[in-house]
Amino acid sequence: MKIMRIGVDLAKNVYQVHGVDGKEKPVWRRQLSRGKWLAAIFEKTEPGSEIGMEACAGAHHWARELQARGYTVKLIAPQFVKPYVKSNKSDRNDAEAICEAMSRPTMRFVSVKSVEQQDIQAMHRIREELVGARTAKSNQIRGLVAEYGVVAPQSLPKLRAAIAQWLEDAENGLTDRFRGLLAGVWADLVELDRRVKELDDEIGALAKSHPVAQRLQQLRGVGPITATALVATLGSGEQFTKGRDFSVSLGLTPKQHSTGGKERLLGISKRGDPYLRKLLVHGARAVISAAKDKDDRLSQWVMRLTSRRHMNVATVALANKTARMAWSMIRNDTDYEPERAASLLG
Repeated sequence: MKIMRIGVDLAKNVYQVHGVDGKEKPVWRRQLSRGKWLAAIFEKTEPGSEIGMEACAGAHHWARELQARGYTVKLIAPQFVKPYVKSNKSDRNDAEAICEAMSRPTMRFVSVKSVEQQDIQAMHRIREELVGARTAKSNQIRGLVAEYGVVAPQSLPKLRAAIAQWLEDAENGLTDRFRGLLAGVWADLVELDRRVKELDDEIGALAKSHPVAQRLQQLRGVGPITATALVATLGSGEQFTKGRDFSVSLGLTPKQHSTGGKERLLGISKRGDPYLRKLLVHGARAVISAAKDKDDRLSQWVMRLTSRRHMNVATVALANKTARMAWSMIRNDTDYEPERAASLLG
């Protein structure tokens, strides 16, 4: 009995495996503990066997462990496994579905992230959570002072300055008790500012020292944050065969609703990584804002596009092209070539 392919359903402490032989016959079904499942895999299979897992928490770690021992690892997005689950959901059925899904010739797989990629991704995730908490804290302050008839400014820098003035102004109707509370939430806001700046500095230092991130910043609308986010997501870029596949994975291309030979394109699909899509769209919006003062071919293309299409359409179109150029630069290990990029503009 030689096991050719194994599907593994990952959990916190209990892992379910489903192995099949060369004739697709199930020959190994077992529930294993976290501390013993790797040893059982090594005992039952030979290096070179295919092992599939859902791309969930811990999957990249285990994938690197298995790859280091010569196994072929395939990570699958959970939404692509779900159609293969038979009957009711259970760990046993999920492992079988993973084993079945990974055998499909047209299945899309998730590339295994390196430790460096996960480090960078962790920085971005923590920063994004802190920025969200800072926004929530500033909105809380605006809502609280509004109950006392004080109108807070919209921008964060102006809000910071306004809080200091409110605490000093004895005639604005704020009670001593509320001033103490306001000082406390202001301290929270200051601490969030400090943590965000700390991560911004760390990301900036990484972008200066990382050769790929340095090259990516040659692109219009790509700064340290976007460049390092692209490095964390793409790695070597080998998981995509062309730049369009990468932009599709980010949800920057139209959804399709076609039937009966009639093609119908809708708005962008918004599938994939919303964080990276947001960064690229914001960067494209900044490029469009500055394009009216420039006369290079990219700026001219942007201005022509904005003259006949809605600003949001032009913004997404530019973000799409930026994503495709970023993939090409990473995959081919090249610098940004303005003339070549301009020749690809429609």
